[in-house]
Amino acid sequence: MFQPSSLNTIDDVLRELDAIIDHSLESNDAAGIFAYVYRRTTARVKEGIQEGCFEDNERMEHLDVVFARRYIDAYRQWRAGEAPPEAWQLAFGACRQPLSIFQHVLLGMNAHINFDLGIAAAEVAPGPSINSLKNDFMAINGLLADIVDELQSRLSRVSPFFFVIDWLGGRRDEAVIRLNIQKARAHAWELACRLAAAGPERENHIRSAAALSLRLGRLIQSPPGMLLPPALRLVRRWEVKDIQLILDRLQA
Repeated sequence: MFQPSSLNTIDDVLRELDAIIDHSLESNDAAGIFAYVYRRTTARVKEGIQEGCFEDNERMEHLDVVFARRYIDAYRQWRAGEAPPEAWQLAFGACRQPLSIFQHVLLGMNAHINFDLGIAAAEVAPGPSINSLKNDFMAINGLLADIVDELQSRLSRVSPFFFVIDWLGGRRDEAVIRLNIQKARAHAWELACRLAAAGPERENHIRSAAALSLRLGRLIQSPPGMLLPPALRLVRRWEVKDIQLILDRLQA
């Protein structure tokens, strides 16, 4: 049986993420790719808190910890052979499938933003207090945009044909592979507001969010269209496969 994580600070979160990355390196497990991206994001949030970028920096650290705990506990459940939330089960299971690096990143972001984030925000700011969280919640978008820009600019180091995905992402019929963080976080905010105000219907909202994130995850895993599936196979064929080398090149 998995043991739930005990986290109190962002430093606790960073140590847990380092442990996931270390295990992924030992086993050459693609789960380390999203863990690396998430660690970069968490480190940037920590910097923002230290610089006083938020209206309530103490609360933002609390949100970061509650949010991260959902991912870390899902990972522990999966490692223990138990069933995490379905979108996470899909993302972790895909780590052993021949997907592109970008798909692994998207699967993790889908589960964590489209499902986890709204639930975490409503837990930290229940009831009417959710309204006071909005500015800080939205301020994270700028930090995330920096991380996404950095990631996309560095992916060519490990994925020489990533530019094909980038080009297809601009096509309306291939929009499933766009990394639209703002849209995902807007959805997460709507979910947070519904959950914060919800009574008996709370579980229905969570089930709906789980179904949506699972549906999106399946589209990321097996996207439709005539162009995208063969393009992803081409991209995957020429990508770096060694997780240590991938992370080294992304960080360089």
